[in-house]
Amino acid sequence: MSSRDSFPTISGCAWPTWVSTFATSSSSDSARTVSPHSQLITFPTIISSIGNNETIIAQAPEPDLGETLAETRIHLCGRLVARIAGERLENLLPGRQGRLLFAYLALARTRPTTREELTVAVWPDEQPPSTDSALSALLSKLRRVAPVETGELRLALPDAAWIDVEVAREALHRAQAAVAREDWAGGWTAGRVTQHICVRELLPGESAPWIEEQRRDLEELYARSLELVGRASLKIGGGELDTAERCGRRLLSRAPYRESGYRLLMEILWSRGDAAEAMLVYDDLRRRLRDELGIAPSALTQTVYRRLLA
Repeated sequence: MSSRDSFPTISGCAWPTWVSTFATSSSSDSARTVSPHSQLITFPTIISSIGNNETIIAQAPEPDLGETLAETRIHLCGRLVARIAGERLENLLPGRQGRLLFAYLALARTRPTTREELTVAVWPDEQPPSTDSALSALLSKLRRVAPVETGELRLALPDAAWIDVEVAREALHRAQAAVAREDWAGGWTAGRVTQHICVRELLPGESAPWIEEQRRDLEELYARSLELVGRASLKIGGGELDTAERCGRRLLSRAPYRESGYRLLMEILWSRGDAAEAMLVYDDLRRRLRDELGIAPSALTQTVYRRLLA
């Protein structure tokens, strides 16, 4: 995350006196930002109104994490991190299969699983000769370091456990709700949480059908967060137009057939006075759809195009 993304300002204004700070609690209603250079994501966010409907959103200084370190926090995107009741466990997991089993149980923590389900998750390609005994041995090793329930075959985590994939989904819901009610600062803050989690690959280096399915879901979350943060940044204006443009261009590179990205980028460029560039974006979309799919841009995209021309 660049310094511009971390500390966006409006209209080049200098830092004001902070007037509103969100707590760092784990409540689902609290705003969260992230520190991408650390494997543990932190929450402090400061939002300040400076008059004339202008807003500054920034990441606050790192808090004292004394209590946070005792929490249960699991990171599945990027390098695997498992902190349960304040104790780091990822290096104690029993090998590659143990990490896969732990990750699968973490993703499915709200429901019990079956032995057959876990066997396919851990050995998706070639199962060992005696799968039942191999799974029993693996579960026995995992129980020595992680709270796996014997009967229901699930991780016994506290309700307040922090799991990055869950946080990304919850933050996207908050971003969608905030943008729908035109709370641009709230949409920006929540959407950035989803971005910084989903930009990292889930369980890098691993391959299994359930992992690929989860990766596709996270890629969609990432695309939606780019849309929402881009829209919020456009509405905030000022220096945040740079963030909006980056979101639009990144969305086009990740999803070249997603028309929402083209519409967003057209509006951003137009708002910056780059009318010709905005029209070129529409023309790029029109030619791509015509040459590769034999269709025209959607009615909504054409409406945005005509509205900008008008």
